[in-house]
This record gives sequence, C-alpha cells and structure tokens, in this order.
Amino acid sequence: MKRFRTSALAFLVLFTILVTASCGFGEETVFQTLGEIERLVYGQELQGGGLVARLGQVEKDLFGRELPGSLSERQQSLLGFLRQGTPGQPSFLFKLGVAEWAVVQQLRPEMAASARIGDLEKQLEGASQEGKPLAMRLERLTGMLLPEPVTGKPLEIPAQTVFKVELGQALSAKTAKAGDPVKMRLAGDLTLGGMLVAPKGSLVIGHVDSVLPPRSFGRKAEVRIAFDRLLPLGPEEIPVFMGEQARKAAKADDSIVAAAGASFLGLVLLGPVGLAGGLLVRGDATVLQEGTPFYLETSRLSSVTAYPVPQGLKGMLNPVEMKTGPESADLKGGTKP
Repeated sequence: MKRFRTSALAFLVLFTILVTASCGFGEETVFQTLGEIERLVYGQELQGGGLVARLGQVEKDLFGRELPGSLSERQQSLLGFLRQGTPGQPSFLFKLGVAEWAVVQQLRPEMAASARIGDLEKQLEGASQEGKPLAMRLERLTGMLLPEPVTGKPLEIPAQTVFKVELGQALSAKTAKAGDPVKMRLAGDLTLGGMLVAPKGSLVIGHVDSVLPPRSFGRKAEVRIAFDRLLPLGPEEIPVFMGEQARKAAKADDSIVAAAGASFLGLVLLGPVGLAGGLLVRGDATVLQEGTPFYLETSRLSSVTAYPVPQGLKGMLNPVEMKTGPESADLKGGTKP
C-alpha cells in the first residue's frame, strides 16, 4: 500500500508538469480529445454521461482521483501522460510496452491499455488488480519485472534501415477501397546498439493509395499500397517506404518467395509504376494473405526515444531481421545486430 501511495504522488507530480505543456497538442475539440483518451485506456469511447463525468472517470481509473485544472488542460495533460511523457519520465504507453515485451515478448497495441495491464497481472500473479488505479498497477508491474526503473533515451535511426514486417490483414482487390488503412506488424524486435526501439508486434501503418477494377483485354484489378510510418515505443513516428534496399532484401530472403509466391516477389522487385516506395498488387481474388512477410525501410534519419535494455535482459531480445545502411542489399535475410 505504501508503494501505491508513493507511486500516486509521483504520477501527480508528473501530471502537474504536463499541464504546463498542454497547449502543444493541436486544435482538436475537447470531445475529440476525450474520445481519443478513452480509446487508448478502454479500447472504445465511454457511453452515457456528460463530458465532465467521463473525464473524471478516466482520471479516477488512472490515478484514483480527479485532477485539477480546466477541462482542456486536464484532457491535454492526460493525453500527454499517456503518449508523450517528459524528458525524465517515459509515457504510460512506453512503460506498458516495455512491461509487455518483458512478459510476452511482443507488443499488443490494438488491445486497450486497461486490458493489457489486466492480462499481464493474470500471467504473473493469476489475478488482475481490479479497482486499483491503472498507473499504479503499471508501476507495480515494472517494479516486479525489471531491475531498475524504466527510462527512455534519445536514439537516431539511420535512413535505409531495412526491417522485416508481416501483413496484419488479408488484402483483396475485390474489397479494397482507396484510403483504407493497411496494418502491418514488426516480425521481431527493432533494436539498435542494445536499445529497444520497437518490440515485435509494433504497428506499421500504410494505406490503399488507389484501386483499379478489372479492365478490358483481360487486364486484372490493381491495388496500389503506400507505406506511411512505424509506431515505436516512444511518441515519435518513423517514416517508412518500400525502397530499393527493401526490395533487394526481399529478393535475398527465401522465406518471402515461399510465403508470398514468385509473382508477388516479382512485383516487389520491379516496383510499382507511379508509386514511389509503395507496392502494386494485381489480381481479382485475395492475393495477399494475413502474415505475408516483406521488407520495408526507413525513408530518412529519425530521432526516437528508445529503451536502454539492462545487461541482464538483453538475452530476451529477439531482433527483427534488419540492417542499417545501403550495404543491407548484400545480405541474405538481413542480420541481427
């Protein structure tokens, strides 16, 4: 109980610091911001009740009490607490990602934070700590799992860092529509110099750029896919694309030919006309199955916040097949740094 009270005080101090920076999160309405917070914590927006009551409920579930400030300040500061953190204190989601990596060796970002914490507690102790503040429960988990408090350190990810991903959904020319999101997952831990940038399962987001239906003279339907960003542990986003180094890595990896077929590999290697850094899929039926592997690469130098893995935990890392720099083209299947 004493540890919970100490943790509560620490989180309230962090919240107060974040209030002063609340004006830097854009121009969303208070309803939009609250909905985003609720989706992060619960997986969906709360139904019923006014804005004030809903906001108070989130604060009670996170901290065990309502917090001071105007509605806008409280909401923006909650979003900062969940996603941004401060230079000396990683965000709630950063810490949750590290705890999840330590227990299940992958990130599960599409689950609500409350469900992820409850599941980790069940795996470790057989029961979840329902009724106690989520922030304190997470602090307790990291204290049980890790030899020292979670910290985040700045790290630069070079351009043309090639890494392996898996498609998170089936793609069909019959059902795809322009603008549809395309989700992929990291096939392993993205690490650099002993720092954990993104655990296995971290989301890579793309979108359907355009769809052409079947045309005359037997020309098949086409789906053009553009790749956007990798979502790492920290609040930063890493821009990605399917560049020349990624295509060469795919050509050198026999597992991609086995999983996706020679026709898919040919499309990757040739590259889509008029869609730099994307992928062209041809065919009227489902042509790419969920789990299809391929490679992407970073489009520019990116600064991120990464987790410096303690020496005693480095054996738990399962690096994704990757390589930094243009020389990755010469490697069969990548390398594990």
